[in-house]
Amino acid sequence: MRAFCLLALLLVTLNAAATSATYQFESEADRERFRTLTSELRCPKCQNQAIADSNAPIASDMREQVHRMVVEGRSNDAIMEAMVSRFGEFVRYRPQVEPRTWLLWLTPLIAVGVGLIVIGVLLIRSSRRSPESSVLSEEDRQRADALLNGSPRDD
Repeated sequence: MRAFCLLALLLVTLNAAATSATYQFESEADRERFRTLTSELRCPKCQNQAIADSNAPIASDMREQVHRMVVEGRSNDAIMEAMVSRFGEFVRYRPQVEPRTWLLWLTPLIAVGVGLIVIGVLLIRSSRRSPESSVLSEEDRQRADALLNGSPRDD
């Protein structure tokens, strides 16, 4: 299993290196911007793979466009906005925080908060129980003994 994981990691790394190696850049900074941008954009066809790692034709087209815009000198924000305007917000691995995505960002916090409240309520309820309320009365103890010993009840 370990060998398989190492092989998969090696293939992904080689694929990413080969992808950026096929594009010519004027500087190492542009090459790094390209790597960063292509790893932050999701492939619309693969849906759970960055365009840097995807072999889908649409991912290749998106890499070409990102390369062209990086060479033209566009900013990272401008490139991301161009991709979002063409493919939709789905292509971002990290959606922006804005009113329409608040629920997406706040749902984990809400879930943790509700869980903590439930745990707190359960702890408070269990600590409020008096020790006497859990002790059996003499009548209940006799009934339990009768049931355990198999003798019939006198009710």
